Amino acid sequence: MPKTDFDDFAAAYSADNETNLLNGHYERPAMLDLAGDVAGRHILEAGCGSGPLAAALCDRGATISGFDLSAAMIDLARQRLGNDADLTVADLAKPLPYPDATFDDVTASLVLHYLEDWTEPLAELRRVLKPGGRLILSLNHPFVYTALSPDGNYFDITEFSFDAEHGGHTVTYTIWHRPLQAMTDAFTAAGFRVSAISEPTISPDTPTELRPQGVEHPARFISFIFFVLEAH
Repeated sequence: MPKTDFDDFAAAYSADNETNLLNGHYERPAMLDLAGDVAGRHILEAGCGSGPLAAALCDRGATISGFDLSAAMIDLARQRLGNDADLTVADLAKPLPYPDATFDDVTASLVLHYLEDWTEPLAELRRVLKPGGRLILSLNHPFVYTALSPDGNYFDITEFSFDAEHGGHTVTYTIWHRPLQAMTDAFTAAGFRVSAISEPTISPDTPTELRPQGVEHPARFISFIFFVLEAH
């Protein structure tokens, strides 16, 4: 299947990401809630995109480093965070350009599900974390694969695609589905302890026009799954 290349639609994605339901009022507020008090913490954002989460963490007193595979996204993040921001183009599927035990936390928003093999990426994220540091991440919820692929087997690790629209641009996303146990097995094999699993509600401040139709209570809305992992 063709891979998702964010350079092709970086500006449209970034603009939509600011205020849409899935990112602006669901994923990002949930990540900030799980991160909690980050004042004084050095955080690496893996797959930082155009930097909205990094900016929010900076506003809460964190020092931020970030990388993304998309050069166009890094350019947008520099516009947001300033030319002196510690941002670089790097590939999570390859060794990362950071020393061992550098960061208090790592955040990874909707990143790992683009990769088939998590072994080396998780090892690298574990390597750059200080002992006791946290990996806070979000992923496509495994339920979504079964909803979009009724004939698919939930227990397979398999690639699939779906379309989404950003600012009038239709984008085909190609990601990897994993059942929940495959996710947690990979985390523990990499030296992490699962300290939280979250299926959050959408943000209480979500405008009425953005709330999912037919959903009577936000708690019934599922799109992503969130984890807090502790390096040990």
